[in-house]
Amino acid sequence: MKTTIHLILVCMGLFAHAFAQQPKPAVEIIAGGTAAQGYDIQDSVLIKTREGMQLSAMVVRKKGAGKPQPAALFFTIYANHDGNLAEAKRSADHGYIGVVVNSRGKALSPDEINPYEKESTDVNGAVDWASKHPWTDGRVAIYGGSYSGFSAWAATKHLHPALKTIVPYVAAIPGFGLPMENNVFLNANYGWGFYVSNNKYLDEHLYYDQQHWRNMQFNWYNSGVAYRKIDSIEGRPNPLLQRWIQHPSYDQYWQDMVPWQEEFAKINIPVLSVTGYYDDGQISALRYFKEHYKYNKQADHYLIIGPYDHFGAQKGGVPILRDYKVDQIALINTAQITYDWLDYVLKAGPKPALLKDKINYQVMGANRWKHAPSIEKMSNQVLRLYLSTEKSGENQLLLPKKPGQPAFSPQKVDLADRQHSNNNNYYPYPIVGNELDRSTGLYFISAPFDEQVSIDGIWSGILKAGINKKDMDIGMTLFEVMPNGERFHLSYFLGRASYAKDMTRRSLLKEGTINSIPFSSTRMFSRYLSKGSRLLLVLDINKNPFAQINYGTGRDVSDESIADAKVPLNIKWYNDSYIDIPVWKY
Repeated sequence: MKTTIHLILVCMGLFAHAFAQQPKPAVEIIAGGTAAQGYDIQDSVLIKTREGMQLSAMVVRKKGAGKPQPAALFFTIYANHDGNLAEAKRSADHGYIGVVVNSRGKALSPDEINPYEKESTDVNGAVDWASKHPWTDGRVAIYGGSYSGFSAWAATKHLHPALKTIVPYVAAIPGFGLPMENNVFLNANYGWGFYVSNNKYLDEHLYYDQQHWRNMQFNWYNSGVAYRKIDSIEGRPNPLLQRWIQHPSYDQYWQDMVPWQEEFAKINIPVLSVTGYYDDGQISALRYFKEHYKYNKQADHYLIIGPYDHFGAQKGGVPILRDYKVDQIALINTAQITYDWLDYVLKAGPKPALLKDKINYQVMGANRWKHAPSIEKMSNQVLRLYLSTEKSGENQLLLPKKPGQPAFSPQKVDLADRQHSNNNNYYPYPIVGNELDRSTGLYFISAPFDEQVSIDGIWSGILKAGINKKDMDIGMTLFEVMPNGERFHLSYFLGRASYAKDMTRRSLLKEGTINSIPFSSTRMFSRYLSKGSRLLLVLDINKNPFAQINYGTGRDVSDESIADAKVPLNIKWYNDSYIDIPVWKY
């Protein structure tokens, strides 16, 4: 069984009511302050909102700044005095009023800690207050990664007129990236609620006890108890998780947290998004981008994406990422690009040089950046490959022509088996390697490419399957097999079949018939493939300690247990299933 666990720190958020604009100030200041050489600092500010709540904040400007300046707002649940002060000082150093505001209940706020649940109200209250601060000129920008990136999007659900731009990095969509991905609840940030809510700052001692969380996941997996009872295995109630699992669909609860559908049409401010091919929450960051353009054809939204993980995207990458030597040209300075962007929007400065088109992406292996006006224009051809039943050694073939005769590949999964796990190859660690766990799943390989190409964009497809149950959780992993035999992890997909057509409404599979299961929420990547490289697709059922286990009864998956696994899951994967690969032919 694969045992590598990567603890994903992707910030989530829950939202409530909109900020209702009023002619009077939405907040009052209860201020305290300190002095530091070179800076005017207010590090003990309490922002009192119209709802009567208080938010802890810091405000910093350079001494002698003279005339009022725009505010650069960083909204975060990660309350840390020194770290937050350093963030505010950095903005001051770049010619802005540095404003850091902590989530309700954190730091000096006397209120109850409620991760995510009031962010759209509270972030807008912070924007309103910052725009009226005597040091500012009335204009506000929001920037930052992870929770702060999410907070920036929260503010746009009901856009405040003082908010002029946002720069979100690796921004999550609650209910879409974490705590569940494509409607499958994940265990990666199970302890996050304790981390941010056990005290006014951060419970680092508990959260960074990786052995504790690892043991919890394996103990739950081996016990076979229902997912709803996972906190009984860990040993303490997890109210945040229990609240989340009441909403397995992307329903109104989640939709109220960030812009939803037509609300994107009203977002008319410039946006710069940053994410990475190996950012665990990439599908969220890209969904913001796609939905913005879907509902607002005139959106002014730029994207930077390259070979970065969740943390690397926030600083601009690292030379070696999970055993992959990153192209030198991919290493950027995210902070500098952020302030250059703010200068461009707020001070009529030049546009950051990297932003040559709406999508700016680094081609792994080519040591170059490419630029495109849309996701569709990243490629000039779509390569459709069918999951055939024809064998080639230990693999089956990915064929460019639809098979003439219907056939299927059988798979049997014992959901009660705890000696083995499934979908063990999905996580991209390492990115480059030789080892592959072939104990479960089906393996499909393409013919070698007869010319140099790059794969640029988001892969998708349709699976055709018959099963003896009502649901299943599907895992797919896409590799490049290089001419030297090494495998390069390109992308992966995890999703619940019953939500494949609509993440807001469950539609159970039908037994005894062929079900069509579309998928598109995969991870974008760009990779140069040399002549002789091949594609390898691994198809499996997700059953491991790192996510909810779908036993296929059709009931709420959180209520299912190993008692529902008496009959193995039998699948027929039909050979008219296919994947679409976006290719750039030179």
